[in-house]
Amino acid sequence: MTYSGQVRVGGPADVHELKDLMITKVAVGPMDNNAYLLRCRATDEQLLIDAANDAHSLLGTVGDGGLASVVTTHRHGDHWQALAEVVAATGARTYAGRHDAEGIPVPTDVPVDDGDTIRVGQVELTARHLVGHTPGSIVLVYDDPHGHPHVFTGDCLFPGGVGNTHDDPKAFASLIHDVETKVFDVLPDETWVYPGHGKDTSIGAERPHLPEWRARGW
Repeated sequence: MTYSGQVRVGGPADVHELKDLMITKVAVGPMDNNAYLLRCRATDEQLLIDAANDAHSLLGTVGDGGLASVVTTHRHGDHWQALAEVVAATGARTYAGRHDAEGIPVPTDVPVDDGDTIRVGQVELTARHLVGHTPGSIVLVYDDPHGHPHVFTGDCLFPGGVGNTHDDPKAFASLIHDVETKVFDVLPDETWVYPGHGKDTSIGAERPHLPEWRARGW
């Protein structure tokens, strides 16, 4: 079946099948968070992006294959409500942006800096540090050698705009700058965008709107 990226809380997962990587998207919790389970097809090693809520559902998605690691995109509570339970059940390593780790109540085993590589089996993800939604938000880029890139943006980029900066002009200026220079300036239009809430999008779909986002200030 063709991947759409449209999921709902309590509904089925959607699976994006790439040559080297399987990406399973599920929606969990009262804030309709997206969680993404990545599985290396060569090794079956698995990595979870944002143990946001509903540990039972997330562990069911993980299945019997085990979970090597969990990456938390940022410190906001709706993105780590199930982290403690998932880690306790699986023994997974925890990753988070260095400047957000102190705001996450589960210890971060591996603090992440801009440009760091996070592996799931034979697949490499590159972390980019974007400042503005939180001090230590990270996005993960998978540069698929067989196709276009894929980027997991947490709450830094959505269809229609960047993440909430709470009416703070300095935070917005920082986030829009980092999104432009570290995402739009280096990734092609075909790049698939997997956000922390809601529907997926692409860099090409959002790129024409950057000037209006800057003009409106959010």
